[in-house]
Amino acid sequence: MTAEPDAPTRLDWTEADGVVHARLVRPARKNPLTFEVYAELRDRFRALAYSRTAKAVVLSGAGDNFCSGGDVHDIIGPLVAMDMTQLLDFTRMTGDLVKAMRACPQPIIAAVDGVCAGAGAIMAMASDLRLATPDAKTAFLFNRVGLAGCDMGACAILPRIIGQGRASELLFFGRNMTAEEGERWGFFNRLVGRDQLMAEADAWAKRIAAGPTFANGMTKTQLSQEWNMSVDQAIEAEAQAQAICMQTRDFERAYNAFVAKQQPVFEGN
Repeated sequence: MTAEPDAPTRLDWTEADGVVHARLVRPARKNPLTFEVYAELRDRFRALAYSRTAKAVVLSGAGDNFCSGGDVHDIIGPLVAMDMTQLLDFTRMTGDLVKAMRACPQPIIAAVDGVCAGAGAIMAMASDLRLATPDAKTAFLFNRVGLAGCDMGACAILPRIIGQGRASELLFFGRNMTAEEGERWGFFNRLVGRDQLMAEADAWAKRIAAGPTFANGMTKTQLSQEWNMSVDQAIEAEAQAQAICMQTRDFERAYNAFVAKQQPVFEGN
């Protein structure tokens, strides 16, 4: 008797206590992306801009791997048969996923274990914080499949995280970046054991969720928008952003708690 093929990748999306857990599930194939999962991720991250309950996101993969990128049979094969118009529709959709991740106000924490390749590496890159295990292997491997390294914003975002020279090395060679390199270069914020990864990511997310939600969203917005500003423009933008935050109830709560020698309890408004 032959075994039935494993089910297509699905996206588990749950929310509790202000933390969204987004997990790719197809461990037998290292959680590859399909056309449908790409679109679902894009739409869900877009919708987060309108959420009043979600305050942080943890992005992970099932089993011992994060994401192996686009599925060879479900995506790569069909792409070979597409014309230019269809291909551009696809590449714009994948780019829209990164735009949605950067545009949503909630900080995104990528919990990376094992294989983190292709579009999986891009999703980790597009997150705000990255935790990894010592077994994480991150590869922007587009060059190895005959494609340019300039995929889904890699040439714009990756150099800002690890520097132009190191980004060039990864994008021209398509080689694995070890977990130790990733931490040393600033791609990973911290390395933790496999048995600690999700607990640590959840603890970080809960810490963010307990903070001033509106102000955290403002910080994420400015971190992205100030890439295209001069220092003078950035200082003015931050002055306006901070003045807006000073009108929130959370700012008042923090002051009252300080006066009372208590820890502030933020409510996100």
